Amino acid sequence: MLLAELEIFHSRPAQPTRRISLGHMVLPVDPAPGFGGLLLGAIVAQHLGGVDGDHVPDIHRLINEVEDGKRIVQPRLRHRFQLDRHGLGSSTHRLVGDGDDISFDFATTGTDLAQVLGAIYAVERLALDHRRLITPVLQKAARWRGPVGPSMIAYLAGSQTTTLEALADPRGWAMVLLGFEIDGSKPSKREVTKAFRSKLRGVHPDHGGVEVDAAKAMSDLAEARRILS
Repeated sequence: MLLAELEIFHSRPAQPTRRISLGHMVLPVDPAPGFGGLLLGAIVAQHLGGVDGDHVPDIHRLINEVEDGKRIVQPRLRHRFQLDRHGLGSSTHRLVGDGDDISFDFATTGTDLAQVLGAIYAVERLALDHRRLITPVLQKAARWRGPVGPSMIAYLAGSQTTTLEALADPRGWAMVLLGFEIDGSKPSKREVTKAFRSKLRGVHPDHGGVEVDAAKAMSDLAEARRILS
């Protein structure tokens, strides 16, 4: 199942000019960072390591300028952003879901710098209120040094769980996990704590829970409590 997608047009390797444009975009960002924000952050994390280190400070400055809604003077970082895609090659990046799992599909044919710039300029296409929620995700992604996988997703989302349902609807997922009606009123902190402790006893190995699944179940319950608290 396709969760997010970004098509980046860029100069072909043999072309002397460096141009960049954007194509098809599926970037849901609500609730923030949304699957779109996770994909944009992953593009930055995946490709920044291949960018000349001298460019990295300006990449951070560019992200800040996009967040502030400033006009980006072109060219920037030796690339000119344009609307025309004629003669350009393309790279398509996707975030896909399979059951409870999500993964990234990077189809990169251009330079790493072109991919990073494409992700940043995609954020610029968002409404200002969404832009200000997603640019911090790009800054976090630019500082990520681990593999692009579940641990990075949790880091970017600010969550302890990376299940598809939890990322798509954190409140609904937390309500169901702790035993509340999904469409009901928000439970009090006391009610959340009581439900958490009750559910925790049910999954703990000392109370009959399956030991191999206990760690994840306990982590999910803790995350559900955090979301509702």
